[in-house]
Amino acid sequence: VAGENFDQSPLRRTFKSRVLAHYPQNIEWNPFDQDAVNMLCMPKGLSFRTQADNRDPQLHSFIITREDGSRTYGFVLTFYEEVTSKQICTAMQTLYQMHNAEQYSSVCASSSCSMDSLASSIDEGDATSLAKLQRYNSYDISRDTLYVSKCICLITPLPFMQACKKFLIQLYKAVTSQQPPPLPLESYIHNILYEVPLPPPGRSLKFYGVYEPIICQRPGPNELPLSDYPLREVFELLGLENLVQVFTCVLLEMQILLYSQ
Repeated sequence: VAGENFDQSPLRRTFKSRVLAHYPQNIEWNPFDQDAVNMLCMPKGLSFRTQADNRDPQLHSFIITREDGSRTYGFVLTFYEEVTSKQICTAMQTLYQMHNAEQYSSVCASSSCSMDSLASSIDEGDATSLAKLQRYNSYDISRDTLYVSKCICLITPLPFMQACKKFLIQLYKAVTSQQPPPLPLESYIHNILYEVPLPPPGRSLKFYGVYEPIICQRPGPNELPLSDYPLREVFELLGLENLVQVFTCVLLEMQILLYSQ
């Protein structure tokens, strides 16, 4: 388990994650920082879900800034895949049995009752909360399907967010599709790493992902720096008034701290 979150139900806890594979193994000008990438890909750790939970893929980005001020950009697609290990499923059910036993004991203790007189002395509120606990806070290995979070990440020298997002989504569809893509997955990964060049300043580049073409554009020397993040999302997340306030603080060269879950 990652962190001290034992009071949470097992499906709401986070567990330690690790890098399963990365390619290429290393690049001289951009050495692979396994700990940093692992933490930034899954900042909250590994998580589990069941068929009853929302498992829609989520995309986020991060920046690694080195001591010399150089930056690399990471784009991450997090999805959930079915747990096929019987051992992990059994361990999850054991965690739930232990957790529910602790909750049962705490409900009993708050009612000031003994185990013999639990049924008669537990009040209606505690009984309702216990019923909800058993209904919504459970995992049954014979009934439920367990899923675990997994990430695919693309690390780039420039923040081509839209292009990376489209490529990762197409790669994810190829992995989860019942019909295999036209070429092996390794071909598409090799293509974007070794055969797709960075577009020259002031030019755009069109390359093919797994299913559809992808276009990325690089600003010229006299243009504003590359900002491939959609402004609409900023307005939706912050709201108009907050965004105007942030913009005012930028113009006044004030220090700004954005805090988010």
